[in-house]
Amino acid sequence: QVQLVESGGGLVQPGGSLRLSCAASGSIESIKHMGWYRQAPGKQRELVASITSDGSADYADSMKGRSTISRDNTKRTVYLQMNSLKPEDTAIYYCHVLLRPTNLNVWGQGAQVTVSS
Repeated sequence: QVQLVESGGGLVQPGGSLRLSCAASGSIESIKHMGWYRQAPGKQRELVASITSDGSADYADSMKGRSTISRDNTKRTVYLQMNSLKPEDTAIYYCHVLLRPTNLNVWGQGAQVTVSS
């Protein structure tokens, strides 16, 4: 069994910053991809950013230039630094990992991010 524990969500004013963390634990042989998705009320879940095991990152257009994804493979942890936050960034942010060799997708419980004055 694999668990993902997210932290770092909360309330921030427009223009502010937040750093999300997600630590994976349990029966893990290797992690291929790690990433963050978000889901706002009434909208579909969408990719925010993802990173491969060798550090190659991909970002949603809306987050390019405002966010940085990174991972610590020894700690099995992925981070998302978000800057210049906007009210439209308000959503539940979900951590996601893709495991090797099973290609099992695992999701975190979600972390609320609210951008409001």
